Amino acid sequence: MDGTTAGEKQPEQRPVKRRRGAARGRILDAAARRFYADGVAATGIDTITAEAGVAKMSLYNNFDSKADLVCAYLQARHEEWLGLYQRRLAGAQGPAAAVLAVFDAYADHADLAYEHGFRGCGLLNAAAELPTGHEGRTVVRHHKEQVEGLLAAHLQELLPGRDEQARSVAEHLAFLLEGAIVRAGLEGDGTRMRRARDLAASLVGAL
Repeated sequence: MDGTTAGEKQPEQRPVKRRRGAARGRILDAAARRFYADGVAATGIDTITAEAGVAKMSLYNNFDSKADLVCAYLQARHEEWLGLYQRRLAGAQGPAAAVLAVFDAYADHADLAYEHGFRGCGLLNAAAELPTGHEGRTVVRHHKEQVEGLLAAHLQELLPGRDEQARSVAEHLAFLLEGAIVRAGLEGDGTRMRRARDLAASLVGAL
């Protein structure tokens, strides 16, 4: 027995949770489009709720503030990149190919469909608009640190017992990656990302 009497209706809580979850997803998707296309500062709450098709109260039921929404957007973008990287890594044969999987994942990110074309790293674009101390800048820094850490881990596997060299090369490759994505953003396509991948392949091949 479930503790209810015959004919008594149970509270319909699950549909409410589904609606709130769906609203959160719509808000986050709308914020991602507008933040990337128009910038964080230029995008107001009214713009996001209008595009998401939700009431302003719905946004504040799901996010504490615009700053909270910005952090959620940045975290989602980080996780999106991780998914692309993990798919590339699954097909990588050996540590050298695993290093290149990092570059491939960035190129894949650049090739996604963007409303006004590719404008560079969405994480760095947002960080450039955020004040010192904003939690969103911490999210971006952790992403970049994790990417360099992944490069270092693959290089340590490639260069056993040469950890210092592996970390140094990882830093070099991270700089190459960041420079390429800035140029790719200015030029509006992933050509520079693919060129950076070729340069990385040559560098790793010479180790």
